[in-house]
Amino acid sequence: MYSKNIFFKNFKIKKETSNIKKILAKLLKEDNQILYSLGKDYKDSYIKKSLSKYKKYKNLRIIGMGGSSLGTRAIYNFLKHKINKKLSFFDNLQIKKIKSNKKHLNLIVSKSGNTLETIVNSNIFINKLDKNIFITENKKSYLYELGNKLKSEIVHHNNFIGGRYSVLSEVGMLPAELMGLNPDYFRQYNSLIKNKKFINNLIQNVATSVFFLKKKKINSIILNYDEKAESLFNWYQQLIAESLGKKGKGLLPIISTLPKDNHSVMQLYLDGFKNNFFTFFYTHEDKSLKIKNSKVLPTQKSLKNKSISQIIYAQKTATENVFNKQNIPFRSFEIKSRDEKTLGELFSFFILETILIGKSLNLNPYDQPAVELIKIETKRILS
Repeated sequence: MYSKNIFFKNFKIKKETSNIKKILAKLLKEDNQILYSLGKDYKDSYIKKSLSKYKKYKNLRIIGMGGSSLGTRAIYNFLKHKINKKLSFFDNLQIKKIKSNKKHLNLIVSKSGNTLETIVNSNIFINKLDKNIFITENKKSYLYELGNKLKSEIVHHNNFIGGRYSVLSEVGMLPAELMGLNPDYFRQYNSLIKNKKFINNLIQNVATSVFFLKKKKINSIILNYDEKAESLFNWYQQLIAESLGKKGKGLLPIISTLPKDNHSVMQLYLDGFKNNFFTFFYTHEDKSLKIKNSKVLPTQKSLKNKSISQIIYAQKTATENVFNKQNIPFRSFEIKSRDEKTLGELFSFFILETILIGKSLNLNPYDQPAVELIKIETKRILS
């Protein structure tokens, strides 16, 4: 990668990259608002000074589905040690109403302004004590009209950026500002695309991924050793599945929680069917629980003076060694430090990776036509 905070090991298999290089060169010349949002020159549709009156709120609620919420959740959970506010996420339909007498700042996010679940949750959870900010396209829609009716702040969602790609636009950066984070630190794109190491890693990674897909290795399994990164990979799961799952193609991103899954699905990964490739993800922690030496029996004396982080790292290293011996394909991300720059680099890498894989497979990585079928059928049933 580019940052010193990320140690990246690419797939050992090396494939021809000339086609990927051509696709990337063409992509970088496009007038592409998604890529533009990853860089420091992007102009957010909100005015920073106007947010000052909202920064006093300690309790924020994010009401939105999919890409309208997942990126913000990833930021919050990955960088929670830097944030002194409480965020709640309403990104599914709730069966029971959650009681609260606290004042909240609600961020209601929907690109179309007509997302069914967001409309329902807004109806149930917005109350008179709250302040509201709506992030939606600048056009007539249910949520746009509701925002006007409530005399709320309305921030315009960039209509050229789909939800799953919107994390570094106002959709993710406005909440980040309210968390006390700096959007400029996330937006690393301008430096990344000039860095040969980053570009070479990206190109080879995409070339190998496309090779796997053509060989029917369709399961992309994330071996996640960092519980604070689970939301990051929920975001990544939508990004990959919704962007590439078209025309009988695509890959299935599966999140596996380690080391817990050593005691369940690891047997399958090591000795089952061979249509998988893997991503290891580990973050170093300065502070983690330590073993109590006085309670360690002689048969496990190797545990003495060890922290939980050290034990998990040993398990991760051991698993990589076994994968190497069995020629199981994998790449590995090892995070040295949690900050905005590191997370911004990961967002940029995964977004560029997804777009390039899509274009290499002659797919449109920006639409999601099949999802609309369920929306239409649901509306018919409810009518």
